[in-house]
Amino acid sequence: MKRILLTGFDPFGGEQSNPSWEVVRRLDGLLIGDNHQIVSARLPCEFANSLHMLEEVLRQYRPAIVICLGQAGGRADISLERIAINVDDARIPDNAGVQPVDVPVVEGGPAAYFTSLPIKAIAQELHLSGIPASVSQTAGTFVCNHVFYGLMHLASRLDCIQRAGFIHIPYLPEQAVAHAGVASMPLEMLKTAILKVLESVLKTDKDLRIAGGATH
Repeated sequence: MKRILLTGFDPFGGEQSNPSWEVVRRLDGLLIGDNHQIVSARLPCEFANSLHMLEEVLRQYRPAIVICLGQAGGRADISLERIAINVDDARIPDNAGVQPVDVPVVEGGPAAYFTSLPIKAIAQELHLSGIPASVSQTAGTFVCNHVFYGLMHLASRLDCIQRAGFIHIPYLPEQAVAHAGVASMPLEMLKTAILKVLESVLKTDKDLRIAGGATH
């Protein structure tokens, strides 16, 4: 049995919940396809400890596929992240009170890593299912990008990992009520979206070559 690792984060920035953890914890143990099982892990929203925990669960489960999820309050769709950059530049402190500015995620590491998920095929699959989705050109410079970059750096060194990447998801409706005019997505739609993502990853050998760029 091969494993698919899904990770979510602790709440941060004054929120009482984090949709990334709420969705992945509900998928833990689920069987996908013929021989893949989901395992879920909760990461702290902390620069230092998030990668330590991620590395621990990677070595524990040795997953074939890894998708880390994070909250992107203000975004209206499933954001399939294309690239992770080697910099931490925090606008607010993390949950440990740490606020790095212009610090590399990995000292001496490459400037960036691209996802190995078929993000354009995934976006098309989600659109066909009536779920808003897009390719995102930036995962920010907070803990989400930190974990995304760290994941891809680790994946380049662990031969068990075949596909890896990061997805941002919107607020849950119960979060959005505290942020006037901000988009949200129901938990059941988020669960359906992540399952569609996994189905697309498992059946797609080569990503689609269709427009998914940005003009700004």
